[in-house]
Amino acid sequence: MKKIIFSIAMLVAACVSLNAQQEGQFTQFMYNKLYVNPAYAGARGVPSLTAIYRSQWAGFDGAPQSMLASFNGPFLSKRVGVGATISHMKVGLQRDFRATVAYSYDLVAQEDLSLRVGLSGSLRSLGFAYNEAAPAQTGDLSIEDQRINDFYGNVGAGIYGTVMQRYYFGVSVPHMYSNAIGLVNSNALTLAKESQHFYGMAGAILPLSDDINLMPAVLLKYVKNAPFDADINVNLDIKQKFTAGVSYRLGGDGSGDSVDLLAFWQAAPQFGIGAAYDFTLSSLKDYNAGSFEVLLQYDLKQVNGGKKKMSNPRFFM
Repeated sequence: MKKIIFSIAMLVAACVSLNAQQEGQFTQFMYNKLYVNPAYAGARGVPSLTAIYRSQWAGFDGAPQSMLASFNGPFLSKRVGVGATISHMKVGLQRDFRATVAYSYDLVAQEDLSLRVGLSGSLRSLGFAYNEAAPAQTGDLSIEDQRINDFYGNVGAGIYGTVMQRYYFGVSVPHMYSNAIGLVNSNALTLAKESQHFYGMAGAILPLSDDINLMPAVLLKYVKNAPFDADINVNLDIKQKFTAGVSYRLGGDGSGDSVDLLAFWQAAPQFGIGAAYDFTLSSLKDYNAGSFEVLLQYDLKQVNGGKKKMSNPRFFM
């Protein structure tokens, strides 16, 4: 059994070495911008907490599970922002933990125009829990029989801008350095490399009436030698209390990777809860019950847009 697991691990490592998508993805990306862009830190002008849990491909043994918690807000002045993110992803026997800190500065800082630049530093713990393999067997010396870990540092950068508090855009590279990764006892063998992931994001708030806003958004993702990927979303906001919409994710091996349903409820002025469900479109649809996410957000201070209130504060979270 351990030899089979080892062979699978080597196959996964080989696939990763082809520079495929390596970083986690979240359907509710419009509420979770700090994860991919350090320049977003402090963009809303209030300290905010976000937590997300994602279960991908429910019912698929060893499928990805992700957890994330982040904080961001202004520091000393509205032009300066700071943020921190911790995330954990579990895929089969792989355990991936990241801790990231971010800093941003607004180069423009006008009422109707903002252009922030950001930098981040991160520490990653990559491990394999061979001790959790089942059924466990003894006497096979070809593979480790306990959990092993290694650590990697990285840096990232990004740009994030807003126009008239109705439009946003951004570009970022969260991890710029290509670390050689591979949990083996030989420095001569490199199983895989971290690849730069390039992100582009944009969105708008388009009023349809006094109480209803149309909120389109897109997240573009590119990794060298991997297919171009994108999440395309349209949300409808009602009275800034309830938001619902649909997303389409490119990728997969057919008509796309997934079609996703999203909902967000502003339960209190400073607290909201969101949920998303992904219907798988790829050939994996026959082997899982889809993916789901739950999101919680809390502002430590009530949003105040200054002289002119933001069109929809949480859309810029």
